[in-house]
Amino acid sequence: MQVYLDYSATTPTRPEAIATMQQALTQHWGNPSSLHEWGQRAATELEQARMQVAGLINAPSSESIIFTSGGTEADNLAIMGVARNYRLPQHMIISSIEHSAVAEPARLLELWGWEVTRLPVDTKGRVNPRDLELALQPNTVLVSLIYGQSEVGTLQPIAELSQIARSQGVLFHTDAVQVAGRLPIDVQQLPVDMLSLSSHKIYGPQGVGALYVRPGVELVPLLCGGGQELKLRSGTQAVPIIAGFGVAAELAAQELATETSRLIKLRDRLFSLLSDSPHLIPTGDRLHRLPHHVSFTVTGEITGKTLVRQMNLAGIAISAGAACNSGKLSPSPVLLAMGYSDAAGLGGIRLTLGRDTTEADVDWAAMVLKQVLERLIPPAIKFQSQKVLSLEF
Repeated sequence: MQVYLDYSATTPTRPEAIATMQQALTQHWGNPSSLHEWGQRAATELEQARMQVAGLINAPSSESIIFTSGGTEADNLAIMGVARNYRLPQHMIISSIEHSAVAEPARLLELWGWEVTRLPVDTKGRVNPRDLELALQPNTVLVSLIYGQSEVGTLQPIAELSQIARSQGVLFHTDAVQVAGRLPIDVQQLPVDMLSLSSHKIYGPQGVGALYVRPGVELVPLLCGGGQELKLRSGTQAVPIIAGFGVAAELAAQELATETSRLIKLRDRLFSLLSDSPHLIPTGDRLHRLPHHVSFTVTGEITGKTLVRQMNLAGIAISAGAACNSGKLSPSPVLLAMGYSDAAGLGGIRLTLGRDTTEADVDWAAMVLKQVLERLIPPAIKFQSQKVLSLEF
């Protein structure tokens, strides 16, 4: 039995998006910047997709959607695009649990003399809005806080956090890659200035994403050239995959209410099925959580990477929270920031659900995971693990 439970990593491209991409490849293959009929057919396809993506987040205008190569580029455009407006180093704020697509640009800015404040999180991975208020300085020009954390599933109070920034005239960006298509987003109500999206997280093709930019926000482009995408992202647009992204976004918006409810039920079922395992400590915030996301850290000196391999042998795809760099396994920075030990930071695992996930899949995965843990963890450690106190969940 093959079970895929890694939808936060990527989702299968849905048939409707593939059909649209095939049509674009065979019929709308012109350069959308060209004035002739071939170019205009491609331009029409491009703008249709822009409206579809704008509709997913209720953007006030399709012109506020800038297509990129993915969520990483969208994050970089938001951060570096703001930073390049300033000749002298300024101050920006991120959290201690950001995706590397935000954390790494921030680190680079530090090397260039910028001051970067990394807000702490509690044991559930939540930022305290009061900490943001206290961190703001006269020279703070940008706050970038992740909406839904991909490793532990925690949702931030983005509405409150972004309102704090707006009240002080500071630009606010959020990486909503894991949230879009899974929870409602309305940028006309949410006081964010920029918001990152990714196609392959919502059953669109890989290699395309978008940055929502509130009208009036000034960014300096990372790529210079022909001035495509409102002069913010030069280069001939990849119309076929953008078209696929648009279809996936439109369908995600249509299915949002029913699919979110279904995923929450499956998520809670999986948590319940695994709740009696003494070797699994739930991570993240159970209440403020992505609807498709289940995560744990494993006791008994078993790494998340080991569990991923063992589950894969059983035909089940999950993912590990620890990062493997140059062959050396290192604890998850996210779990460390949440107060977990180095050992617990090596044991993080994530099971994420999607459109094709069924109750049978969830039940089978829970049973197999328990069996794998029983086989891997020695009896002496099993006894000790029953005495381990978990962080409040």
